[in-house]
Amino acid sequence: MKRLTSGLTRRGLIGGLIASPAIAQAQTAWPSRTVRIIVPFTPGGSTDLLARLVASQLSHVFPARSFIVENRPGAGGSTAATQVARADADGHTLMMGHIGTLAFNPSLYTDLPYDPVRDFEPVALIASVPNILVTHPGIPARALMEFVAYAKANPGKLNFSSGGPGSAAHIAGAYLAYKAGFEAVHVPYRGTGPSVTDLVAGIVQFTLTGGPAVLPFAANGQLRALGIASLERAGFAPQLPTLSEAGLAGFETVQWYGVVAPARTPTAIVERLNREINAILDKPEFIDVLARDGAVALKRTQEQFRQLIAAEIPLWREVIRTANIVASG
Repeated sequence: MKRLTSGLTRRGLIGGLIASPAIAQAQTAWPSRTVRIIVPFTPGGSTDLLARLVASQLSHVFPARSFIVENRPGAGGSTAATQVARADADGHTLMMGHIGTLAFNPSLYTDLPYDPVRDFEPVALIASVPNILVTHPGIPARALMEFVAYAKANPGKLNFSSGGPGSAAHIAGAYLAYKAGFEAVHVPYRGTGPSVTDLVAGIVQFTLTGGPAVLPFAANGQLRALGIASLERAGFAPQLPTLSEAGLAGFETVQWYGVVAPARTPTAIVERLNREINAILDKPEFIDVLARDGAVALKRTQEQFRQLIAAEIPLWREVIRTANIVASG
């Protein structure tokens, strides 16, 4: 995904070279207790799976302390994001942020209680997860344009599921319907796991969501994968055509995930976490685990992560405005 490769610009060079005693002390003392990685969604989705992988690896890096995952769903991730933004900035509360909490929500909620740029310190990007269009096998379509034709012939009769109003799957599904020119009804759930469960059961007909949640069901025939919403085919599923090459030229919805901390978290702690997480992302076995779950490791600097957040907010504001997507539907 090209917009994930923005160049590094240097910030605070002099300040980074002159570390204060307080920062030096924080670096040597941290972590002094259990570190919580907050997931703004229910268990079972891509955000949760990635957070647990990272927490497990960091627990090996810091064997004297535990890194645990806490799920706090609500309001499209805004509930947890607000709590983390207001948490003590001591490095013991982190959040697995993603495109929804950090890029979509400013355009979906007029009274958002947090600012993704002002209230968080980007720590490290983790992975990108291309959305995959999957349908229930009962839908008589084995290719994208067959599905689009069926949807157009049955306006408003197809339901698509998501992990909740304003979630990444909600935005992706509504954007797909808008770009392809068909009508579909959004059915929000309390998390990706339940939304996929009902898709497998045939209660809803399709979703466009991250690979980790749906690839296992596609592999055993419980769902049918029609294409991947990245501009290039993915190494973990090379047989899947991109939605762009399958008939929707230029169509792209790729989720990205990264660890953030409350603003004003000591620089030494953030830098150390960035180094350790990037070292984890270099491990072939970790890359392989991500690939099996439909994710691609993203090793980036803190500044590159900061630039990504700042760039994605206006990009998706235009999509959300053009497609008339609202968080309540």
